[in-house]
Amino acid sequence: MSTTPAPTTPHFMPDPHSYSRPAEVSVQHLSLHLAVDFEARTLAGYATWQLVNHSRATELVLDTRNLDIEAVLLGDLSGTQTNFSLGEADPVLGQRLHIAILLETEQVTIRYRTTPGAAALQWLTPEQTAGRQHPFLFTQSQAILARTWIPCQDSPGVRFTYDAHVRVPVELLALMSAENPQARNASGEYSFRMAQPIPAYLMALAVGDVAFEPLSTRTGIYAEPVTLPVATSEFQDLENMVAAAEALYGHYRWDQYDLLVLPPSFPFGGMENPRLTFVTPTILAGDRSLTSLVAHELAHSWSGNLVTNATWNDFWLNEGFTVYFERRIMENLYGRSYSDMLQVLGHTGLQHTIEELGPESKDTHLHLDLAGRDPDEGLNDIAYEKGDYLLLTLEYLVGRPALDTFIKEYFARHSFQSMDTNSFVAYLRRELLDKQPGLEEKLQLDAWVNGPGIPAVAPPVSSTRFEAVDAALQHWQQGTPAADLRTTSWSSHEWVHFLHGLPSGLPSEKLAELDAAFNFTQSGNAEILAAWFPRTIAAGYSPADEALYQFLTHVGRRKFLTPLYKAMLATPGGLERARQLYAAARPNYHSVATSTFDTLVGQV
Repeated sequence: MSTTPAPTTPHFMPDPHSYSRPAEVSVQHLSLHLAVDFEARTLAGYATWQLVNHSRATELVLDTRNLDIEAVLLGDLSGTQTNFSLGEADPVLGQRLHIAILLETEQVTIRYRTTPGAAALQWLTPEQTAGRQHPFLFTQSQAILARTWIPCQDSPGVRFTYDAHVRVPVELLALMSAENPQARNASGEYSFRMAQPIPAYLMALAVGDVAFEPLSTRTGIYAEPVTLPVATSEFQDLENMVAAAEALYGHYRWDQYDLLVLPPSFPFGGMENPRLTFVTPTILAGDRSLTSLVAHELAHSWSGNLVTNATWNDFWLNEGFTVYFERRIMENLYGRSYSDMLQVLGHTGLQHTIEELGPESKDTHLHLDLAGRDPDEGLNDIAYEKGDYLLLTLEYLVGRPALDTFIKEYFARHSFQSMDTNSFVAYLRRELLDKQPGLEEKLQLDAWVNGPGIPAVAPPVSSTRFEAVDAALQHWQQGTPAADLRTTSWSSHEWVHFLHGLPSGLPSEKLAELDAAFNFTQSGNAEILAAWFPRTIAAGYSPADEALYQFLTHVGRRKFLTPLYKAMLATPGGLERARQLYAAARPNYHSVATSTFDTLVGQV
């Protein structure tokens, strides 16, 4: 069944992170033709945009950053060349691409190539992949990096459909956020189609030695052949997740839901590219204990991909809904005690973020002001966990049935549209709050959206399973040997909670006792390692040094790496150690990660 939406007349919000002027001329459909050159580390080809001129404009403005624009034509490739110019370069926003158009212009074609340092693109050598035989390329367009590989209107408030033709080395497979092939062909040429309109940050491309394994008629796994069996075992519940999500908030509108397991340098846990979520291999724990990340990316198929934040100042509308939705999926599949653990872990992370930013910081508001800054600065637990906590508070006040009805209707009414904070607040008042006198006052809505920290009305969160962990931790601190603690049924989340609960300043001999009992240093679980290593760094626990080196030089997930580098910097001589490790690790990291660590550690 086709789920292509009917066209609507969009309303474009001013976006401080885009030069484009879609209220004057907006893009509607992209035809993309690219050749992938691993040796030169470039993409080369052309982009043809179908336009809608809303204001009799004679200029189209697109976002670019470090693109080599060769020519611009009115119409398709056979069209006539037109004048274009690039504006002054900004290190974050890139350059305006000014294109002269006629009133009757319906298409423009831009011939261009990317540069080897394009921030969205990560080019991996064979040695940096799991199979170690072939190179690998993947993109990360969120938040405003699509402009580094496609000249576009790089604002989440602008949506378009697309088709693409991509040429790659014949031994590799190309995949996009679109209808995808499931096997290599002999030509190395692949065609793609995305019939549902998406914003530019959901444009995605991956090229590598990957194979496909279906899990159901609409779900499956792409991964390097050496990783595929482990991944298909880990994600056996994928179809059940999709069904659970649909039962909560309505029909899945993107037809197919596949996962691509990337090499470990991917800077995030996952990226919700439509039809093809990119995920980190760090969630391949062997026991399906870290699959809440997949539930999170799946939930984005509604909150984010279907109803999208209008600008990055409204990022919480993507992530807060998604975290709440993710935990409802996990509760449906694994029970309330499981989702309660996720809620407590998230709340702990939120408290740490507020402490780090400052309890009165405007960056702890849900509605942000990121103008003049890289929108990645808003990628923290405020949008995710404070946004979720607002919805959790609303659930506490109105009950689940009423909130579920509201959310399901919200997604249905605003499908394939963008939403800004003020419009959402007005919608929430009209559809829910105003129907119960005094409800908004109880919720303290403005304190959530435009105030710092966590409003006092927020209900407490707790976990019975974590209470048992806390008791075990107390027993150990009171003298019970670590090997005698009752831990056999613990999940990854319980172990992480245990490690987070350890008192600061533990000496090496106490860490050695824990390590001997629980083998933390040799754990294959990235979440456990990421919680363990800050303790070993602080204590100078040398038996963990080699494992730490291997982790830092192979894993690119920024969430894990940032606390580890910060832990090193807090120790005597830590700056020199951090720089030595970073020098070895940096070639494996995506630009999204190096932009953070070049500042934190210093360029090496």
